[in-house]
Amino acid sequence: MLMPRNESIVASAVQREIQQKRPFHSLGAEALIGLLRTAGLAQREVNAIVAREGITQQQYNVLRILRGAGEDGIPTLAIRDRMLDPSPGVTRLLDRLERAGYARRQRAEPDRRQVMCYITPAGLEVLARLDQPVNAYDDAVVEMLSVAEKHELIRMLDAIRKR
Repeated sequence: MLMPRNESIVASAVQREIQQKRPFHSLGAEALIGLLRTAGLAQREVNAIVAREGITQQQYNVLRILRGAGEDGIPTLAIRDRMLDPSPGVTRLLDRLERAGYARRQRAEPDRRQVMCYITPAGLEVLARLDQPVNAYDDAVVEMLSVAEKHELIRMLDAIRKR
C-alpha cells in the first residue's frame, strides 16, 4: 500500500534539483525520479568522455561488447540483447563503427542468415584510450559510498531490474 508523503518533510535533493514545488505523489515516484536523474547525469558524463574519440555512448557500448566477445565474435542480435540501452538500430550503429574501421561483420558459416560481428585492432585501440578515463569516472561516481553501501546499491538495483 502506498503511503502518502508527509508534506512537512523537507524537500529531497532531487526535488530541489528539478525545482519541484509540490511533493511527489509517492516515495516510489520520488525514488524513480532520483534514479532516472542520476542515470541521466552519469550518461551525460560518459558521453562527454567517449565523445573525445568521436563515438557515442551506444557505439562505445557496442565496442565493449565486441571486445568481450573476443575472436569468436558475436551475432548482431546478441549485441542488441547485451546493450545497456537496447537500441532497435544496432545495424546502424554497426554500420557507423564499420565505416570508422572499428568493427567488421561477416556472414556466419554454414548459416548465412546470421551475421557475426568482430572488433578490429582500431576498435581495440579506441577502447584502450578510453578505458582509463571511463574506469576513473566509474569509481568516482560512487566513491563516497562504503564497500557495503556499494554492494547494497547493486543489490537494490538488481531487485528493481528483476521486477
